[in-house]
Amino acid sequence: MKTSVAIYPGSFDPVTNGHLDLIGRGELMFDHLIVAVLKNVEKEPLFSATERVEMLKEVTKKWDSVEVDVFEGLLVDYARRRGAGVILRGIRAISDYEYELQMALMNRKLEPRLETVFMLPGESYSYLSAKLVREIAQLGGPLAGLVPPTVEQRLRSKVS
Repeated sequence: MKTSVAIYPGSFDPVTNGHLDLIGRGELMFDHLIVAVLKNVEKEPLFSATERVEMLKEVTKKWDSVEVDVFEGLLVDYARRRGAGVILRGIRAISDYEYELQMALMNRKLEPRLETVFMLPGESYSYLSAKLVREIAQLGGPLAGLVPPTVEQRLRSKVS
């Protein structure tokens, strides 16, 4: 499956500067990068899938080759439909690697032509997660440098 189309899947609840770091670097590596918001009925996200897509579109509009989409179901099925040959995933710590390795190997089992590329975040984002950002926002803590200003505004409105 030769392709220069990659998918960066995630919940992005909310999108953080760490996510944007990977999107910006991934955009340089691939002709087309699809940022795919997972619509998972088992999770109870802070933001709806529609809100997450809106935020991502707003903060990625500077990159012409980045598309924001939403999907549900198996990632390999979505990748086939979109003609992607690469899954882009970020790894911050050993615990991320263990989970991501298991997912990558299962995806390879389900679709052998689909490759997973792991990227490390920039050092200044290695501690950052959407879960931590949500917790800080809910406790009224500072969000400067963790999320784009427009996302911070939405977070503050959502948790107040």
